[in-house]
Amino acid sequence: MKRVNLVAVFSNDGKRVLMCKRRKEPYKGLLNFVGGKCLDNEDGMQAAYRELYEETDISHKDIELVHIMDMDYYLDGITIEIYCGRLLHNKQVYGIENELLWLEREQNYFDTKTFAGKGNLGHIMAMIDESGINVGGLYEGNKNNRYRKYQDRKCTG
Repeated sequence: MKRVNLVAVFSNDGKRVLMCKRRKEPYKGLLNFVGGKCLDNEDGMQAAYRELYEETDISHKDIELVHIMDMDYYLDGITIEIYCGRLLHNKQVYGIENELLWLEREQNYFDTKTFAGKGNLGHIMAMIDESGINVGGLYEGNKNNRYRKYQDRKCTG
């Protein structure tokens, strides 16, 4: 299956999310997370950092990404790998391919007249919020949150 990625980038205070306004189809004119195609010779995390840098000038020194989920579209033969992270410090971003803008985090990401993905961005944001990820790779102190349980299970096998 063809692999692409989306990266949800949060400001260092966690109150804003970075969006790109798409200049081409699909979803021309709508807002989306940054991302792009994964190359055959790279793993998903490498592809996410590469695309993020190419589209925003944000590097691995500016953010720690967490791979949160994949969305498989079997009929279309595509997998969308979803990553998120919070900037470690203030960072000036710029984009050549698409216009970049920061939005307040609280939005109706299910609004298909504003956001790309037929409601998928709303689902992704809900999953980030419910996961317990402190949008920077660090889980919060709640022992019942899903990210903490995932990390504990991953560490213990």
